[in-house]
Formats: sequence, structure tokens, C-alpha cells
Amino acid sequence: MPSEVTVFKETKLPLKLKDVAVKVVHHRYDDITLNTTLVSFPTKRKILSTIDGLKQVQHVANVYLPQALSERVMTIKRYNHFIRHLPVTLGLPRGNVAFLSTGVDMENVAYCEKSYEDFHVCCIATGGALNNALRTGVDKGCWVETSSGFQFRQGTINIILLTNVSLSWGAMARAIVTATEAKTAALQDLNYRSTSSPKVQATGTGTDSTIVVSAATPDIVIKHTGGHTKMGELIGFTTKSAVEEALQNYDKKRDNHCFG
Repeated sequence: MPSEVTVFKETKLPLKLKDVAVKVVHHRYDDITLNTTLVSFPTKRKILSTIDGLKQVQHVANVYLPQALSERVMTIKRYNHFIRHLPVTLGLPRGNVAFLSTGVDMENVAYCEKSYEDFHVCCIATGGALNNALRTGVDKGCWVETSSGFQFRQGTINIILLTNVSLSWGAMARAIVTATEAKTAALQDLNYRSTSSPKVQATGTGTDSTIVVSAATPDIVIKHTGGHTKMGELIGFTTKSAVEEALQNYDKKRDNHCFG
């Protein structure tokens, strides 16, 4: 079990968004080298995560699980143990960070920023969908959550959305819908096919996750993030652009024929 900080390399991402520090951190868990995109804020911010639900944390992160580590932790029980102890390796207190995880190396991380007047949005994404793409509403699921022995399949699209304004809880929930639509548009434009139903286009993977982060400033509160709003436009544009770049960064290296 990790008991000390194991960071040995950091690379900052030059985001324009104020009061946000983003870096790719190389560290170790047990004897395995991994890397994490770590997003940090001066104080706690409210987030909505498709994994952790509603929380207030000072850090959000997307961690790369290399194959050797994935084989150790990719069951529900072992993964939960891994996530509980991972903050120690980054020098972070437990309970003050929300994690996403992926089989995509953070060297392939992509981000996109866009502004309109006083609004600013940034999307940070990783993407791999060659082995896990599906079309929701068409493809079948195979895991019943109350059963044991489930093992995750590799391949996922992870999204972290950052804004410079406060979002209501409803706006944060709608932002996940808007970002999901943009992600699906990216998959369609790149002509990704469902892994199990290759005749149809994919809408995502079976393990995609999103974290939406609200700013701490109370002077501007946004309650609507649908596609007809400027905030929704910024979320959609940045997400589609970042997801497309992320998929090209990772999947195109593995399969030159993955794009239609």
C-alpha cells in the first residue's frame, strides 16, 4: 500500500483560465509508473461527477492506468481500494480530490478553451474508443451490478469541464448532457463504429465519465447550459474539439483505419 509521495516529474498545461492550475504528474503506485492530469484550485469548488456525484473538492484528476496496474485493480473491490490510496502518491489529502481513470496515457491529453465576453470554458479530455465503442439504445449490457466478478473493459472517453462562472446544480447537470451530445458528435464526425455492432455509429463507450467544475465566484451564476445558450455553445464547442483531438492523439496511433 502506498505510504508516501512518489511524484518524480511534472508538466504544466498553459491554460488561460484564471485560478486553475493544471499539470500532468508522473508518479508511482506500488512499483508501477503512471501519470495523472491534476487540476487544482485555490479553494474547494463544487463539482458534479458521473462517478462521485455531488462533492466539494480542491482537486480533480484523470489518472492513467497502464496495463500492468489495470490487471491488478480493474475489479470493483480492488479499484475502490486503489482510488482510496492513490491521493497519497500525489501528496494530496484523501477526500479532497475526485478521480476519473482511463487506459489512455496522459501524454495524449487534449484541451480546448473558448470565451465569449465574460464567459470562459475549458474542456480537458482523453479518449480511446477502438475496443469499447457502443451505440446506446442498440447495444446490450452484460453486467448486473449486484453480481460479482465484473471486470472493466479498456477504452473510455473522460471529460473535465471548467468554467470561470458559478453554475447552479441544474446547470451542472445540463452541462453533462450538452457535453455528452458534443462527444457523440465528435465520434460521429470521426465515423467511429460500435465495437459489437459495426454497422452503426458509436455514441460513446461503456465507461465514459465527466466531471463538471463550477467556479467559486458568486457574482455571476449561470442556470442554463443547454445548446441554445452561450454557455452551452462554449461547452459544446470545447468538448467536441477536445474529444476529437484526444481520440486522434491516442487511437490514430494504434489504428490508422479507425476513422471513416
